[in-house]
Order: sequence, then C-alpha cells, then structure tokens
Amino acid sequence: MERVKEEIERLRYLLEEHNHRYYVLSDPSISDQEYDALMHRLEELEAQHPELITPHSPTQRVGSDRTEGFATITHRYPMLSLSNTYSYDEVKDFYERVCREIGRDVEVVAELKYDGLSISLVYEDGVLSRAVTRGDGRLGDDVTANVRTIRSIPLRLQGEGYPRELEVRGEILLPWVEFERINQSRIAEDEPPFANPRNAASGTLKQLDPKVVAARKLDAYLYHVPGEQPELPHTHYERLACCRRWGLKVSHATHLCHSLEDILAFLDHWDAARSHEPVATDGVVLKVNSIAEQEELGYTAKSPRWAIAYKFKAEQVQTELLSVDYQVGRTGTITPVANLAPVAISGTIVRRASLHNADFIASLDLHLGDTVAVEKGGEIIPKIVSVVPSLRSVSAPRVGFPSVCPACGTALERIAGEAAYFCPARSSCPEQQRGRVEHFCSRKAADIRIGPETIDLLFEHGLLSDIGGLYALEEEQLLGLPGFQRRSASNLVRSIEESRERSYSSILFGLGIRFVGETTAKTLARAYPSIDELSAASQEDLCAVPEIGPVIAGSVVDFFAQQSNRSLIETLRGAGVQLSREVTEQSDSGAESVLSGLSIVISGVFALHTRDEYKALIERLGGKISSAISSKTDYVLAGEKMGPAKLAKAESLGVRILDEAAFLALIEQGTDDKHKH
Repeated sequence: MERVKEEIERLRYLLEEHNHRYYVLSDPSISDQEYDALMHRLEELEAQHPELITPHSPTQRVGSDRTEGFATITHRYPMLSLSNTYSYDEVKDFYERVCREIGRDVEVVAELKYDGLSISLVYEDGVLSRAVTRGDGRLGDDVTANVRTIRSIPLRLQGEGYPRELEVRGEILLPWVEFERINQSRIAEDEPPFANPRNAASGTLKQLDPKVVAARKLDAYLYHVPGEQPELPHTHYERLACCRRWGLKVSHATHLCHSLEDILAFLDHWDAARSHEPVATDGVVLKVNSIAEQEELGYTAKSPRWAIAYKFKAEQVQTELLSVDYQVGRTGTITPVANLAPVAISGTIVRRASLHNADFIASLDLHLGDTVAVEKGGEIIPKIVSVVPSLRSVSAPRVGFPSVCPACGTALERIAGEAAYFCPARSSCPEQQRGRVEHFCSRKAADIRIGPETIDLLFEHGLLSDIGGLYALEEEQLLGLPGFQRRSASNLVRSIEESRERSYSSILFGLGIRFVGETTAKTLARAYPSIDELSAASQEDLCAVPEIGPVIAGSVVDFFAQQSNRSLIETLRGAGVQLSREVTEQSDSGAESVLSGLSIVISGVFALHTRDEYKALIERLGGKISSAISSKTDYVLAGEKMGPAKLAKAESLGVRILDEAAFLALIEQGTDDKHKH
C-alpha cells in the first residue's frame, strides 16, 4: 500500500506541473498522449483505492488557463475537457458503450477537432455580451474586449429565432498564415518565436491591450450550445445548423453518423484531408447527437460521458541529429535535448527535440550525425522516435550521458527506481539556483515581476546567486546593468518589496521543495502555521496530515535537513518575508447543510425546475452530484423519461428514488431525514 501511495503522489505532482505548463504558461513539456497515459494510470490506481482519492487530485478537476489582469466569471455550465482516445478500437468501445447504456443505436456527430483556446460566448437579445475562457472549468477570464476584435465572431446575430440568451462555445485559433507572419516579425525583433499556433492564440487572447489582439487576426470556430434550452432544437446537429443561420462560424467538417462504419469513414477521410485546413487540427470529436441522451449518459468529474476526442497520429519526418545539450533543472534533474537540422513538421520549423533521459538515449543507440525520425507528440512537442542505422557513418561517435553536472562539474547521482540523473550540489550549482529563483519569482509564489533573461543577467554580473539575494538588490546596482533604466529598476525593487506581503503558503510553494506543488503547500501551511513548526516536523508527523504521504513527507524533511536551506529561511526571515500564517482560515461549512455529504444522481426531465437548477441547489446545500449510480449513491432524483437501465440499477442496489415532490419535501424537512438515512 505504501508503494501505491507513493506512486499516486508522484503522478499527482507530475500532472499538476504539466497542467500548469500547458494551461497557464502555454509551454507544455510532454505530448497529450504522454499526459493522458499519466492521467489514466492515476485514474486506475484511484479506482482500485477510492479511499485515497482527494478533492485536490488532478482526476477531480480541469486544468486552468486563468490569467491575472482579467475579471473572473463563473460559468453557468461547467466547461469540461474531453477524454482522449488514440485508436479505432477505443472509438468502437465508446460507440458500443453509449449504445448499450441508451439501449439502442445512437446517432453521433463527428467534427474536426481544432487546436486552439476554448471560449464561451454569451449573446443577449442577439448581441454579444460576454466572452469567457475555459479557466479551470468553473471560473474563467472575461476576455470580451479582446474577442470583439475577432472578425469571424459576430457582434450581433443574424436572422431571427434565437433565444433571448444564447451561450455558444468554440475555439479561438490563429491561422497558419498569420502564425508564420507573426513569428517572422518576432524573430526580426529578436523575440522568441511562438512554438505553435495554439500557444500563439493563447498568448494573444491574454493580451491586456485589445489593439495587439486585433493586429494578430485571430479566427474562431463554434461547436457547442450547452444546456437544456426548450426553445432550441433537441439535437446537437440541429443546434449547429441554427448557429450557422444566426451568422456564427461553424466548421464545414461536421457529419451526422448513423453507425460505427460512418464514424470510421469520417476519421479515415480527415486524417489525410486535414493537412489542407487553414488552421491547426489534432483530431476528431465525437458527440452523441440527442441532447436528452447526452443528459442520460451524464458526466464524470472531468468530462462528459457522451463525447470523446480521437487524436490523429502525429506527423513524422526525418532529419539529422547535429548535437546534444544537457540542461539542468531547478531540482537538479539533467534533461538531454537534441539539436536537429531544421525541418518542417505540422506547419512549424523544428530545431530541437527532447531525449528524455539516459535510458531513452541508450534504447535508441543514438550517434551524432544520425538520421532520426521526429514527430510532434499531440501536434505540439517534438520528439525523436527512431533512428535509421543504415544511413549512419561508420565513424559517427555514440551519444553518451555525462557523469558530471554540465553546470558545476559535480558527479551526477541517480535515485533507485527513477529514470533521471540529477546533480546533488543543490546550493552551489548555478543552474539549479537560477531555476529556483525563477520558480520563487513566479506568479503563484512570490510574484516578483522579473523575466528569466533578467535573472540570467543578474547571475552573470554577480548580483544574484540564490533566492535570498533578491532582497539585497538596490536600484543603483541595477542601473549599471544593460537595458536597465530608472523606471525599470524602480519597478523591480518595488515588486521585490511587495513580495514581502505574499502569503506564507505562496512563499512555501516558491521554495521549490520537491513534490510540493501549490495545493500541497496550502495543505502544509494549514497543518503547520509557521515554517518553524513545519521544519521541526518528523516524517511520521507529516504523514499524519491528510493528503501528505511518505514521498512528500520525506522530501520536506530532506529539504529542511540541509544547512543551505535553513540559511535561506533565516535570510528570508530577516528580509521580512511572511513565514507564518497570520490569519486562521475560517471554516466555510457553517451549520450542517441539509444534503451535506450525500451523493445524488439526477436523471430524467423535470417540470418544476431544470436539471441545472437542481444541480445548483444540491451543491449549495452541501450535496455532491454524481453521474453514475453505485452503492455509494444516497438518492436518485428521478424525473420523467428516466432511463430504464438507471432505474433498474438503483432498485437493485436499494438506492432511494425520489420524484420532484419528494425531493423538495426532503429539503423542507431539514436535516431530520438525513439523520434517519
């Protein structure tokens, strides 16, 4: 069981890191398929050990693309992600499952999947009133001013027949032509080019100046009208047709499929034809057509059970391996990176690719000058997948892995059971210290507004060697550096001053303790109100904290056991940085809620309230909405046309079934009925 806990902790940490890189930084470091493999493994372990599931697990949430500087909006309907599949067999499994659960053959709408930034548009009386990013699925950023600059999104709907309030969802995209134009301009101005159109679209939409957004000529495709709205058609395909009539841009690559054969034919066609599309695509989305059947199938915590995304196989090309660099991360991990002869893949020029670790290099038997096959995993991350030995020169030297740190010369070490080598000289390795400073300054940590280039500059000129050195910087020192003027120097010093007021949990996250992400830092800060109490805790003490297992506990103990880290804490204390929790968090539970702790499944059509109103009511009263009936279900709120399969399952498990009247009576009775149950 301890090994299971350790693996779950490791997977959660990795997934949170990749969520942050993908949704917040727009700088993913692994492919969608690799991410999904990690998520599937975590889901598998949590299914086997449900007692280890926590509310903060990545399986219970959607990744966030929230950005400071924009107003926060709560979505009326959650914006969930889709489950991914990579094979026709998995598509077949999806189709057969939905047919089996509905009890008959279902119609499925197949749509080309575009690779951009998800958006929700709200029209009131036909006029665009709000545009919100997906965010974390529940809360998103209000980017209305920026979206108004996108010419393909109408500010006013055409024709007639649209509802008084219409929400429609889609994808903000940057066409290939614009992507190349912008990158050429950035290179000419000595700015780093965007990695791919999705990153460019994401970065553009988050600009605080709408004029910048307008100049980049974003595009959009709309593909979904959420919710049960009686005035709209009762099928997804007909709703898309309405959107077209009202002037909304809907993809031409949409087809109503009546069988599995229809679906596979659509996949075959667009796997080849997508290369002619003017925007980036990465797969096909399959959705059950009937809105009623969608509601019957329901949702998991992360995604609808009535839809799935099929991802195309990545495009693969051959090029030459020129050299290999070895990068040192802030935790000391050594990552090999291949330098390649420039080659075009999926619309972008690729010059570098990850080689993962020493074992990966050895498995390829890689030699300098090799002809290698490169693909973009998930259409984003370039990676070497194979070598062509027949084209290798007999004198080509084999690529080895260094035995010492390329930054400081310290002998590398490898932890048993882990793939990576790391440099143990945490306090003296300059690359690790650079990485730690950059992490400490990040928005969710100390929030010091400084870029990696400036950090490099400070290290190169001897003004900075670790995190503590930030608080010794003075304006006059900065004015002697290239590119610094009085205003920029003053802004940096002021930002450092403001970081002294950051919360204890933010600073704890910023220290970069291995396996301690943002959520874990908050958990530790609640359990140990000061860093002194935390540093004195034993591994056994830490393991007694909910959601803290032996891997995290061991990492925390190891961090505070190092003299260099204890010295850093004292430096931060002397600088006035918050190292304790000043205000105890107040419990928001209040009096016991009527439905507190109860799991409720909603099924069918209702007369007095909509399903969404019932969902909101249940959550407000402390209940939890579940999409599937199980032995853990407390009640089923049953309306008209409840699926016979769900009804039979509830009865077989002895789950109490309530109609609208009985459910409302339960709420009115207060907590008495809950205690009897």
